[in-house]
Amino acid sequence: MTPVGLLFKVNSEGLFTCPVNASPVDYAKIYPDPESEKAIMGSVVYCIHHKEGCQWSDELRKLKAHLNTCKHDAVLCAAQCGAMIPRVLMQDHLRYTCPRRRANCDHCHKEFSGSALEEHQGNCGHEPVYCENKCGAKVQRRHTQQHIQQHCSKRLVPCKHCGQSYTQDTVCAHGASCARAPVACPQRCGAPAVPRADLAAHLRDHAAPCAFRDAGCRFKGTRQALEKHTEESCQQHLALVSALASRQARQLDSLRAAVARLSVNCSGALVWRISDWAAKMAEAKCKDGVELVSPAFYTSQYGYKLQASLFLNGNGAGEATHMSVYIKILPGEYDALLRWPFAHTVSFTLFDQSSSPDRACNIVESFVPDPTWKNFQRPSKEPDALGFGFPRFVSHEMLKKRNFIKDDVMFIRVKVDPSKIVAV
Repeated sequence: MTPVGLLFKVNSEGLFTCPVNASPVDYAKIYPDPESEKAIMGSVVYCIHHKEGCQWSDELRKLKAHLNTCKHDAVLCAAQCGAMIPRVLMQDHLRYTCPRRRANCDHCHKEFSGSALEEHQGNCGHEPVYCENKCGAKVQRRHTQQHIQQHCSKRLVPCKHCGQSYTQDTVCAHGASCARAPVACPQRCGAPAVPRADLAAHLRDHAAPCAFRDAGCRFKGTRQALEKHTEESCQQHLALVSALASRQARQLDSLRAAVARLSVNCSGALVWRISDWAAKMAEAKCKDGVELVSPAFYTSQYGYKLQASLFLNGNGAGEATHMSVYIKILPGEYDALLRWPFAHTVSFTLFDQSSSPDRACNIVESFVPDPTWKNFQRPSKEPDALGFGFPRFVSHEMLKKRNFIKDDVMFIRVKVDPSKIVAV
């Protein structure tokens, strides 16, 4: 006898179906005798979940036992939600779709049951959502109203001038053209700012000052009157500008003189810094009579005006062998009030720039002016060309022996001591 498994198929309900028209067949009526039933139970069949992917096939009598473990067979939900779920999908059901599952919200992190979580989703206050005004911002749902009222660039705000409402990101651009925005009069008439829409009428009705008012012109008038005044008053305006320029020039001269007075040394002592010593010495050796002159200084605030001069390659008896130093008396502002001839002790000090101050050996020379010498009489507008000093102040050989020149810099102090009248 042909095995039943080869003639009939078993449907999803466990019933045999006719191989011709697929209609259900009661096998008890087909094989009423026990022997036939035994043959059927021994026939080979496929699992009822064969289409779902189960590969099991065996005797019919073993089908029920297989279904107890078949991963494609549906069983009651383990969480007792009442649903019939295939075993293979049970874990996904318990984690994602079971209404009795427990899960945390991704935004507020609170725990809910499955059905409660589905209701909570879409209403969570901590969930980020896009602004309903389409400004592009993303804020938590609970803060949307505050964002719309205070921070949204698309919220409506009134123009403080005309009262019309504009979005926040356009109200500033509107202000630049708002008809009621106050603007200053371009004619600088001094009137308070007027609304932009009323500016034309203001310019017609209000007088404006002349463009040359800073030069002294007092004319005021309408735009048409100003244009006529400007054309007819060229000479007057030119005279005013010229007078203003003269006043400003005098003021500048006065300021320069005041600044110069503030910057003048009135201590009676000058520390002269000679930089680029090597280059200047080389120039002095190549050219005759190269003289370096110091900044001018005063013996006191209202005292004598002096200036030191230096010949690096020597002058007179010290030419080519020594460095020469002199003092000149320059015409000063207070010469008429001073005693002449000049009679104060003058000293020159060449500093030794040794790293140890205790071992420094400075060179000092001083003199008391001879009152008979013309160098110390009240100077004329043109000071003495040379002055008075020491042609052989220090030899070139001595300059090389100590640290008189360091980092290409030399320091000489010129000091006037009014308390001494003899050489020291």
